[in-house]
Amino acid sequence: MKLIVGLGNPGEKYENTRHNLGFQTIDHFLKETHSAKSSVWSANKKLKSEISTFEFKSEKVILAKPTTFMNNSGQAVGLLLSYYKIKPEDLWLVYDELDLPTGSMKIRFGGAAAGHHGVESVMEKIGTDKFWRFRLGIRASHDKEHVISKQNIKKAKEYVLGGFGRTDKGKIRELIKHGSDALQTGLEKGIETAMNRFNTR
Repeated sequence: MKLIVGLGNPGEKYENTRHNLGFQTIDHFLKETHSAKSSVWSANKKLKSEISTFEFKSEKVILAKPTTFMNNSGQAVGLLLSYYKIKPEDLWLVYDELDLPTGSMKIRFGGAAAGHHGVESVMEKIGTDKFWRFRLGIRASHDKEHVISKQNIKKAKEYVLGGFGRTDKGKIRELIKHGSDALQTGLEKGIETAMNRFNTR
């Protein structure tokens, strides 16, 4: 069994922000792999998430979007792992990454949260960093010197809660598709194959 969680903030206000790239990617994945009728989300207040469950190549998959805000994502993830009795190593977390340029992607296992508050919340709540991450780059292409420094917390917060610029929208559409394809490849052929195929070099 796999638990695939996209990180983001609930509500229309945040729908198209950089911080909601995790939501957008697993939405795309669900639509690509299912018919319109079956690509629906069910709200589960007890698990603080919107959930879709299905069989993929004879393995049960739970897709989830926390209905908590980003900084409390760990609440939902902890409840989901406990309820479905899933080990942390079978958790795949999909989220935006300010350290990576827009359009790039890195799949990795374990490691630090790199200042991402949603990931920090998950690690704190489940007590380990040993889970898979699908990190989707959101650093603007013109920001070569990484001006949106995570040390400047206010500026970084404003940036991740903003929308994508015109020059980056095409890259983001491709990234969402690649993220969705990487999830499908990981389920079909194993996550190592997905890493080899989709990790940006």
